[in-house]
Amino acid sequence: MILDLFKLDGKVALVTGADKGLGQGLALALAEAGADIIGLSRSDSNTTAEAIRALGRQYHAMHCDFQTTNADVLRNIVDEAANQFGRLDILVNNAGTIRRGPALDFSETDWDDVIQVNLKSAFFLSQAAARIMSKNGAGKIVNIASMLSFQGGINVISYAAAKSALAGITRGLANEWAKHNINVNAIAPGYMATDNTAVLRSDSNRAPAILDRIPAGRWGTPDDLKGAVVFLASSASDYMHGAIVPVDGGWLTR
Repeated sequence: MILDLFKLDGKVALVTGADKGLGQGLALALAEAGADIIGLSRSDSNTTAEAIRALGRQYHAMHCDFQTTNADVLRNIVDEAANQFGRLDILVNNAGTIRRGPALDFSETDWDDVIQVNLKSAFFLSQAAARIMSKNGAGKIVNIASMLSFQGGINVISYAAAKSALAGITRGLANEWAKHNINVNAIAPGYMATDNTAVLRSDSNRAPAILDRIPAGRWGTPDDLKGAVVFLASSASDYMHGAIVPVDGGWLTR
C-alpha cells in the first residue's frame, strides 16, 4: 500500500536545531511517522523531548554549538548519535542563523558566523552521516535550504550565499552518493513565522509587502513542512536525488 512507503517505523533520525521552530516541527513530524529522534541543538530541547516521548517514540538530546565547532567534533557527534540507538537512517540539516545588514557595511564576523553554521556544519555532518549510511547500504539526508537558494534577498548577503551554496551541495552530494543508495534532497521554506523572521513580521512596511506577494496569503508554520520532510525521509522518495523542494505558499511563482 502506498501509505506504507511513508512510514518510518524502526528508523532513527538526527535533526539539528530541534529545540524550537522549524527544527522542532521537523523532529515531531518524523516521530509521528514512526522514527526515534536524536536532537542536536545549542539550547536544551526539553519541550521537543516531551512531545516526542508523548508519541511513544524515543528522544535523545545532544548539545552542539555550531558557531564554534569543527569537522572532527561533528564527526564524533554523528558517531555518538549512531551509537545511541544502534543506527542512523536520516539526517536533517536544519540548524541555521542569519545576520542582517547592507552589503556595503557587512562585517567579516557576520559573514563567517552564517557560513559556519548554515553551510560548513551542514556539509561535515552530511559527510559523517554518509560514511555510516554507505556502510549500511541506505540513508536519507534532508537539507533545509531557503527561497534564497533561488533569490538574492535584501540585506542578508551571507544567508543568501550560504543557502545558495547549500542547494549546490545538495545536488553535488546527490550525484556522488546515489550509488550508495543515499538520497540527498532539500526543502526550501518560504517566509515562516519563526525567530529568524521576527524582525520582518514586526516591520510595519515589510510585513504587509511580504504577505501581499505570497499567494497563500499567510506566513508559513513548522507544520507546513511536515509532509515534505516525511516524504523526503521515507521510501516514498527513493527515486529523488538532488531535488530542492519549495514549500513557500507560492512565493516563487510570483
